[in-house]
Amino acid sequence: MTTRPDRGGDLPPRPPVVPDIPAQPGPEAAAAAPPPAAPPAPAAEEPAAEEPAAADPAVDAAPEPAPRPDRAQYGVVAFLALVGGFVIFDATTRIGRAINTADPIGPKPVPILLGVLLLVIAVIYAVDVARGGRGEPEAGEDVDLSLPIDWRTVLLLVGAFLVNAVLIERLGWVISGTILFWGSAYALGNRHYVRNLLIAVALSLITFYTFAIGLGVDLPAGVLQGIL
Repeated sequence: MTTRPDRGGDLPPRPPVVPDIPAQPGPEAAAAAPPPAAPPAPAAEEPAAEEPAAADPAVDAAPEPAPRPDRAQYGVVAFLALVGGFVIFDATTRIGRAINTADPIGPKPVPILLGVLLLVIAVIYAVDVARGGRGEPEAGEDVDLSLPIDWRTVLLLVGAFLVNAVLIERLGWVISGTILFWGSAYALGNRHYVRNLLIAVALSLITFYTFAIGLGVDLPAGVLQGIL
């Protein structure tokens, strides 16, 4: 049909092989085109329903019971009161009234003052315990309470103090103090024997002359009498 001539003798028109591409608008047409319509504004969101306020734990919590007094502390209170009363009694009955120009106050006021202070501390402590006061546990010491007592160390320390008490009058403080300091270091586990001996002698001499010169108290010199 496409190759047969028409009645007029002309061939029928053929369809184009490549379709026509529509013309692209130029920059002038793009400028003249109206701007695209803005998207519609979203509808206002409805306010969310308010959540119920959380319950205050401080209000709902049950009131804590008042702390019970630690009755064991009353033993300390009683001890302080007894010591204070004994000091006042001893100062008022046994100490004389030796007053001279060098000591116009006399020996009584100081122990009486100490006894009164002990009684005041006992009263304040008793009031604090009655109100539920408790001492805070010590947190600075690294002590394992589950371990047994090291009786060897305890006995060595006690022995060093006993030797010092027995020998201080016979040998003098310098020698007995040296034994005390050196024995204490040995009991606590220090095994630097020569260094500990030198330190012990130095401490004994320092304390001997500190008491003699600084405080006017003569410690026993013992066998070193006349040398020191």
